Amino acid sequence: MTTTPDTPAIHTRGLTKHYDEVEALVDLDLEVRRGEVFGFLGPNGAGKTTTIRTLLDLIRPTSGTATILGLDTHADAVEIRRHIGYLPSDLSLYPTLTGRDTITYFANLRGGVEWSHVEELATRFGADLDRKVGELSSGNRQKVGLIQAFMNRPGLIIMDEPSNGLDPLVQQEFQDLMRETAATGAAVFLSSHTLSEVQRAADRVGIIRDGHLVDVEGVHDLRSKAIRRIELVFDAPVGGDEFAAVDGVRDVEVRDRSVLLNFDGHMEELLAAATGHHHLVDITSEEADLEEIFLAYYRDADRPDGAPGGARPDDARRGVGA
Repeated sequence: MTTTPDTPAIHTRGLTKHYDEVEALVDLDLEVRRGEVFGFLGPNGAGKTTTIRTLLDLIRPTSGTATILGLDTHADAVEIRRHIGYLPSDLSLYPTLTGRDTITYFANLRGGVEWSHVEELATRFGADLDRKVGELSSGNRQKVGLIQAFMNRPGLIIMDEPSNGLDPLVQQEFQDLMRETAATGAAVFLSSHTLSEVQRAADRVGIIRDGHLVDVEGVHDLRSKAIRRIELVFDAPVGGDEFAAVDGVRDVEVRDRSVLLNFDGHMEELLAAATGHHHLVDITSEEADLEEIFLAYYRDADRPDGAPGGARPDDARRGVGA
């Protein structure tokens, strides 16, 4: 296989998949670059898994084209598998095989791997490869899946909800490994509905809704669109009107000496209102869940300055295609 650093890891044009009358994926134009972690973000049912299965030639597109590392995803499907790693969301392993037997099986399918690298990955993830897979917890089975995805040092790794079942320390190690992999010039395609996972690891993010790619942007820009749930605690009872007047504040709720609100503006403006006439005792900020973020992202869809894709807030709750 001959590629250059400029050859996209993934490139699609008009990629579409219909299931009878259901439009699971519609006119996907996407480019994932070598050397980046690309987050593919959307709620369950938005079309993320359908996209991955179509890219991997597990299902055939209704129309459109796609390449992986410069190779046609259908005509060159066998060759592509030699150069990628893949972790599905519904990982299924042979329960009677040990983790080591499982890795050996996958390694043989790929023509062999460096076992020193396998051992290094097992150590980093704290994986016990000598127990039978059927005896492992879901998190420990996921470690085996991660090892097989990374073990052949692929040019592209595609992962669908890869952090399922992993404890926080292993998640951190996994995120470090993704960054290290991208630094070698490989690409990581990370499909997730967990915003925090994507924010910590990704360089760019594609946002999919109802099978439509509505935007691609840098992860820092995505952070700016996230609503935070904030609680302000004061040393005396306060009113809510002065906070409701701050740009980006909504859903203000006053509970005696506490004010709870949703916020997607500039923090210094909120803090100025909070400390202007009161003694602020405590402040807590909690990231909103993904549905709230999507509602914020599409809130201004009908404005002339253009929210992405003509999406509407109530559309964010609907989805077709896995």
